[in-house]
Amino acid sequence: MSNGQPVTIIMVEDDEGHARLIEKNIRRAGVNNQIIPFQDGTSALRYLFGADGSGMESAGRQLLILLDLNLPDMTGVDILEKVKSNVHTKRSPVVVLTTTDDQTEIQRCYDLGANVYITKPVDYDGFANAIRQLGLFFSVIQVPETA
Repeated sequence: MSNGQPVTIIMVEDDEGHARLIEKNIRRAGVNNQIIPFQDGTSALRYLFGADGSGMESAGRQLLILLDLNLPDMTGVDILEKVKSNVHTKRSPVVVLTTTDDQTEIQRCYDLGANVYITKPVDYDGFANAIRQLGLFFSVIQVPETA
C-alpha cells in the first residue's frame, strides 16, 4: 500500500441540502479528494467495516469521515464510537457536523476521539478553515503498516 494514496472523504449526512452545501464548501476550500456520501449510519458502517463488520475493508484506506450526529437510523456518536474503537479505522480523522452546540455532547465527541467539531449551519469561513486544518491531516495521516 503506497503512502501517497489520496484520502477519501466519507460524508455521513442525511439532509441533502446540507450535504450539497458541505461538498460545495469542501471544493471551495480547494480540496479535490473523492467524496462518498451516505445518508444513514447503516450504509456508512457497512462501507467502513464490511459485511463481516471486522473493519478489514478499511485496513488500507486513507479516510476522513464527516459525520452528522443526527441520522435517521442511529446517532453519529454510535458511529464515532465504532470508528474509534476499531483497529482499522481508529486513525481516520472524524469531523463531527451537527446542529447542536450542546457542550456535553461536544465533550463526549472529543472524549471519543473526534478531531474537529463543526456546528451547522456551517459558516463558510469556519468550515473552510476546519477543512484546511484537516488538509494538514491529509499530509500526516499516512497509515502505518501494521506489522
